[in-house]
Formats: sequence, C-alpha cells, structure tokens
Amino acid sequence: MEQMANVLDWRREVVISFLSPITPTSTLRQSIPASYMTVYVSGGFNVDIYVDINGQWASGDRGSRIVWDFDQQQLGGDKALKTWKIRRETEQLFSEIRDQAEWGTLHFSAPSDVRHESGTSGLIRPRFARTGTLQNAIDEDFRGIMEEEPVFAFAKSFSLNSSSASSTHSVDSVMFTIAHIQDPVVQFAAERGLTFMRPLWASWFSSVESLLAFHYLDFHNAATLASNYSTQLAKDAYVSGADDYVDIVALTARQVMGATSFAGTPDNPILFLKEISSNGNSQTIDVIFPAFPFFLYTNPRWLAYLLEPIIEHTLSGQYPNKYALHDLGTHFPNMTGHPDGRDEYMPVEECGNILIMGLAIVNSLFYDTDVAAGSHWASLGSQSFDANPTTSAFSLNDLEEREGVFGLDDSWGGSTKGLKQAQKWVTRSYRLWKQWTGYLVEFSLEPDHQLSTDDFAGPLQLQTNLALKGIIGIKAMEGIANVIDNKEDAKNFKNISETYVSKWEEFGISRDGSHAKLAYDWYGSWTTLYNLYADALLCFHLEGTSLSSSVSTVEHHNHQKPLEPGFDTQNSNSTGFVSQHVYKIQSDWYHAVRQRYGLPLDSRHLYTKTDWEFFAAAVTSKSVRSEILESVAKWLNETSTDRPFTDLHETEGDGGFPGAHFMARPVTGGHFAFLTLGKACGGNAMDGLAFLEDESLLKGADPWDEDFVLDLGAGEL
Repeated sequence: MEQMANVLDWRREVVISFLSPITPTSTLRQSIPASYMTVYVSGGFNVDIYVDINGQWASGDRGSRIVWDFDQQQLGGDKALKTWKIRRETEQLFSEIRDQAEWGTLHFSAPSDVRHESGTSGLIRPRFARTGTLQNAIDEDFRGIMEEEPVFAFAKSFSLNSSSASSTHSVDSVMFTIAHIQDPVVQFAAERGLTFMRPLWASWFSSVESLLAFHYLDFHNAATLASNYSTQLAKDAYVSGADDYVDIVALTARQVMGATSFAGTPDNPILFLKEISSNGNSQTIDVIFPAFPFFLYTNPRWLAYLLEPIIEHTLSGQYPNKYALHDLGTHFPNMTGHPDGRDEYMPVEECGNILIMGLAIVNSLFYDTDVAAGSHWASLGSQSFDANPTTSAFSLNDLEEREGVFGLDDSWGGSTKGLKQAQKWVTRSYRLWKQWTGYLVEFSLEPDHQLSTDDFAGPLQLQTNLALKGIIGIKAMEGIANVIDNKEDAKNFKNISETYVSKWEEFGISRDGSHAKLAYDWYGSWTTLYNLYADALLCFHLEGTSLSSSVSTVEHHNHQKPLEPGFDTQNSNSTGFVSQHVYKIQSDWYHAVRQRYGLPLDSRHLYTKTDWEFFAAAVTSKSVRSEILESVAKWLNETSTDRPFTDLHETEGDGGFPGAHFMARPVTGGHFAFLTLGKACGGNAMDGLAFLEDESLLKGADPWDEDFVLDLGAGEL
C-alpha cells in the first residue's frame, strides 16, 4: 500500500511516497522485509532534500549500544547503491523490547549519486540546513542510541532550474529503501525438533546484498503489482455501498501483513504471525481467525502457510491435549509450543476456528472459471501440480515469469489441480481434523465455563455465539471428509451438526424471537452473533436453495449424488444450515442497538471489536451494513487517538480504549469480511442473502430518534 505526504508552496512541490507493496501474485516479493520511500520534487527552483534514520530502528531500548557500517555495491552498468547498516552491538536473538526485535540489521539504501554522512544529529541536521549538503563522512565512534544521538543520513540536491527568472516546471525524484534483515527469523518446535527458521527469501537470494539489489531494481514491477491490488481492492470495497469502506480496508491491509514473517523453503513455505500489543503470543489461532478474510481475499495460500506450523507441531505429538492449541508460543518469535498443555484454555473456540478455516481453504481451491475463483488472483499462472509427497500441497517450486515479470506464483487450485491439492493437504492431517471435530461433538452444543476469543470479557458458560462456532466447525468437517471421499464420516458429522443447530436455535434465541442471547441462560442479554459469518462464507446458507447447485465445491468434484427428480429446492423445508430467520432478526437487532461509534460486542459493555463488527455487518442487510461501516468511519475521523488502528474501543463517549490498549493487531484483517464473502461460493454468497432486503422487522425505527427507546440491559426478552 502507498502513502504520500505533500509539501507545497507556489514555487515548488515535494511529495514523499511510502510503498510497502502487497503483491498477491508474488509470494517471493511479499517475503522481502523491505519498503520503498520515494521523494518527488517539481517546480522551477533548486531544492535540497535531507533524510536520516537513527538507532531506534535497531532496538526498543534507547540505552542500547549500536554499531554501524557503510557499504557500496554495483547494480550493473553505471548504477550503484549506497547502504547504511545499523544493528545492536550485542544482539539478543529471539528477544523483543516493547514489541521491537532486538536482533537483525537495518539497511538504509540510496542511489550512489546522493551524498551521505553519519554523526551526531545535533550537528549534522543544522549544518545541512545551512549548507544544503553532506560531507560523505562516516562517524566511527560507536555508542548508545541516544548518546550524542548518531544518525545516518543521505542528501540529494535537485537542480530543477538554474535560472530563477524562468517559468519552466521541472520534475525529478530519488528513491530510498529500508529493510530489516533477520536470519534466523523465529525458533520453532518443528517435527524435527526446535529449529532456527531461516527467512523464505533466503531460498532465492544467496546474500543480503543480492536481495537488496533485486529489491531496489524491482521497484517498477513491485509498484505495478501493488497498484493492481490496490485498484481492485478499491473497486470491490466501493461495491459495499459505503464510500468509507475503501479507506478502511486500505488502512487495514498493510497492518495485517506487518504482523507476519515468511520462513521455510519453497518446498514447505511457512508464514509466522505475531499477535502484537495484546500479549505477543505466536501463531494464535483465534488471532489468525479474525484475520483470515484478508488472506482469503488476497492470497489463500498465505492462510495455508499460517496454519502449517500449527498442523506440523501438533502432528509431531508435542501438544498433549485433544483439542486445538491456543498458540504456538507465549511470546513471538519463540514458537516453542506448550508441551505441558497449559496454554490459554479456549478449546471450543480454537477447534471451531481451525475447522472453519480448513474448509475455507479447501473451498477456495474449487472453481470452474476465473470469475468464480475466491480470489481475483487465484487463477493466474500454470495449472502444474507438485505431486511430490515430501513437499507442501502449496509449494513454491514453480515460480513463473509472466509479461516480463519474474518470480510470480503459479495458480491456486482450479480445475483438477484444486482437487489434487485439497486431497494432498487434507490426507496428511486428516486425523487432526477428525480429532478436533470429535472434541466439538462432545463439548460445543453446551459449552462449559470457558473463554471465547474475547478473553478480555472473561469466561462464561453456555455462550450462544461460541456454541454456534463449534457447531459450524462440526459442519465444516463434513466438507473436509468429502475431500478424501470418506462418506461415512461426512454423513456422521452432517447428521450431528444438523441436530445440534436445531437445538442451538431453541437454546440461544430470545423468548420473543427477536435476537440471540449472550448465553443460553442469560435472559435479557444479547450478543453480536459474528460467528454467523462462517455459515455464509462456507456456503452453508445456500443449502436447500436454488443457488446451491451453482456452487463449485468438493461435493460436486466428487460427483455427489444429484437431487431426486421433482425435488423443489426453493420450497424445501430446509433452507440453509442456520435458518434465514436468524440472519434477519440479527440484522434488525444490530440496527436497533448500534451506537455512535459502532456496534457493541454484547449487552455487558459499550465497547466494540471492529473485526467482529465487520463479520456481523457482512451478513446483514445493505442498509444496516452501511450504518455499521459509517459508524467505524466516524470513529476514525472524529476520535483523537494517534495510535495505529485498534480493534477494541468504546462506541460512546470519546471512543477511547476500554482499559486494554489494543493497536496494530492483525485481527483487523476481519475488515475484509464483506470483500471475501462477495467472492465466496462462486460469487453466489451475497445472492444467497438477498432475503435480508425484504421488509425488516424494525422498519422505520431510528435509534437516534428521541422517541425510540431501547433498554440494552434490563427486561426479559
């Protein structure tokens, strides 16, 4: 994504452009931990540009001693690259201070025609302000970050016009790159034991210097690929009916990728994820889950890479419990697991999450046409399939060159390749999927006293929303079993899930039938039923409707028995897995309880979780969805926080933090929920929700009308 800052007067304009590319067609480029900063100048006068960085990029402790070096390398022809290299004098491997890595080297690069200098900030900056130049000198007195603050500077002089009397308007630019290079990136309790994981880019580049050179020279390609993504993202977001959604998802995208680190090899790529700000857990399943709409929309293989370390670790026998683990390590980047089984206790939550994501990955592999693909970029590339049993079902061994651009991924699924990939992926880990489902069969219909993903709200028994997630997880196992043509398991879990969802509606809906309760036994309560989103995303809501036959899923590829002649899907008693009535009452309820800055999480508090707001909004009527999106935009525009996008804030008052200060977390990938749903089920998912546009149960009710009164906590409903 690209950000720009302008400095403008009547004589000259300076535009500073920051580009951290998101390239869904190129995992190779996405794995490079580097960004571009380009300064564009225009006008009729000469101008001198200065930029520096200090040691705070190398450590979260301002008292740390740092060392530095300066390097120049040829790029071919008359091009060369200057690079500052800064790191801690004593690196602390796999350690962080204030969420900042204490190992690795920062590389700050510029073309060879700029001037450079390192030294004390209080001397270099004022001297440049007076003279407009640097001395090409290197301060060799290594010291602390704030000890006579050392800075590492570049300067560029632009001669736009030698004559101030001329009206000629000239344009020029200079590009810098910033890279933070770590090798290794994490330690991981893999099948082979505790392993120092190398960065994925190291499989393609023999040295840091070759990586930096490729990245610098690749700007045009990277910018083109990123622009393609940004343009499509804006187009799809605009369809939501709320203009602000375009800005919200653009703001979100880079924040999600900023929490990840690619590792492994092209044979077996892995994507590691850090929770950030809440507690720093590693590979937390209930953090991946709210983020997963972003990955499904952008590049589903990255979601598979996120689940890979969880699957590998659990298959190796290093986690003793029968349910899915909460995370792979207490603090990133230490993926050392929980061999004692004492990770945070969210068994129904995590089993439901990973089963839903598992089937979402499988479904994304099945499509018959480019338009029906779940991601715009999935069908690009060759249909070659890596049948090697020792490599990932989603290996990166067949990178391609298309339209003169090197290093592009092959296609994701499609045609017969999708079935082969799905079978290879599921077969390896089938016993885990079945084990996790078995836990849900035993414990999801009436969950005991435990946490959900919203652990800050505390544990609660018989949570309606949590139970729904578990039941949808059981239903998801039906689809996973069908991948390997295990008809017995598929039939069993189908029957169980259908029995459970019928009982769930009986237990979880209020007595007057107007909304879902927070807990089965908490009368007068209500909840944002965000787990309903999974029912629609996995296309369960299309069952029994005229749209079900148009969806390309594993059942169709496995030649599922057709419906009996004369069966009328439109008038069947069974319409959808979760009944349409539940969708309608929740949509109307959200309209009634929405506050100034959004939709509260439930009746206990007025705070919201933005990821779950977007999950919920995606399965509401267009008008309610627009209301919720506009509330989030209002919060962004009106409130005073200067921190990165939070996912937890108050919906009234000043819209501030409710105690916990969550920020910059990857869970904001949930803001992509509507975009992902729009591409799901062969593009039919939203059509399957058309019934929501019928007359609403609360038509005409305006929550801001002084005559409209709703008690959020009292009474029995």
